[in-house]
Amino acid sequence: MMADVIAVVLLLAVAAYACGGGTDYGAGFWDLTAGGAKRGERPRWLIDHAMAPVWEVNNVWLIFVLVIMWTGFPVMFQTVFAAMWLPLALAAVGMVLRGAGFALRKPSRRLAGRRLYGAVFAVASLLTPFFFGAAVGGIASGRVAPGTPAADDAWSNPTSLLFGLLAIAATAVLGAVFLAADARRFGAPDLDGYFRRRALGALAAVAVLAVITLFVTHDDAPHVWHGLTHGVGLVFVVLAVVATLATAGLLLRPSGSWSRVTAVVVVASAVFAWGMAQRPYLIPTSLTVAEGAGDSSTLRWLGIVSLVALLLIFPAVVLLYWMDTHGELESLTDADLRRRGVGDQG
Repeated sequence: MMADVIAVVLLLAVAAYACGGGTDYGAGFWDLTAGGAKRGERPRWLIDHAMAPVWEVNNVWLIFVLVIMWTGFPVMFQTVFAAMWLPLALAAVGMVLRGAGFALRKPSRRLAGRRLYGAVFAVASLLTPFFFGAAVGGIASGRVAPGTPAADDAWSNPTSLLFGLLAIAATAVLGAVFLAADARRFGAPDLDGYFRRRALGALAAVAVLAVITLFVTHDDAPHVWHGLTHGVGLVFVVLAVVATLATAGLLLRPSGSWSRVTAVVVVASAVFAWGMAQRPYLIPTSLTVAEGAGDSSTLRWLGIVSLVALLLIFPAVVLLYWMDTHGELESLTDADLRRRGVGDQG
């Protein structure tokens, strides 16, 4: 029973990181695709200001995921990191380079330095979610199992490739939706339209990739496919579809502030659909939740720590997000944006 509870806590932490960290990765995606220095200066200026107050705090969720994995499910932790150390190492390197690029490009005085750091930030924002998604795809396809040696097939298979592309597209949706909301808050209607159009495009890409993934998993990850098309997994799939349609409808309206909520529901529902589809396995079909769980006393203490985190840390993070999205952390006007760039050209 306690093992199941901790497994749900782990899934919640993964969903929180997918939504919180995914928004930041998505901003980096749009930084990469904003165009040349002149064309992309105005969107990049908004990205810098929108990300600056909270971008580091989202890594709290990733740390929480890792702690739960290695204490609550040590066999899973060992199996996953032994079999897929390369994509996970590349994702970790990408996180470091991404953070360094974002932190250093703004204060850099030389144009060449700003371009270099900006390129590092943007490219790492693309590669990191891809490798995380590829690792999740390796788990979902059942290509890793206790004792499995590291191999390219564990993360370079059809399911992993599609999960990686889905991760990029999902983060792009979150980034564009939140940036459009920031543009409205900052009084920049041109950037609102700029990012809403891109959010709609990314949302269409998510829908197409999701359909393709469903067909591919039928043969490549049959246990997960069955879970996605039956029971609780199907419920979350339907919820993700409804949230996708709601997000698209809200993005077609200039004042669709609720699009942030529905976009988060899309990504969180997708994470929960995957998690529920794997039941009762941590790794289909070789490691169940009960088999992979740690000692019962460890699980009890982990449950207590999780409850303390829920009561102390979660409200603080929610308050920080609320302050950021309501303009309490920094005041930025359209005039501030226009000092650094020209009107929207995209």
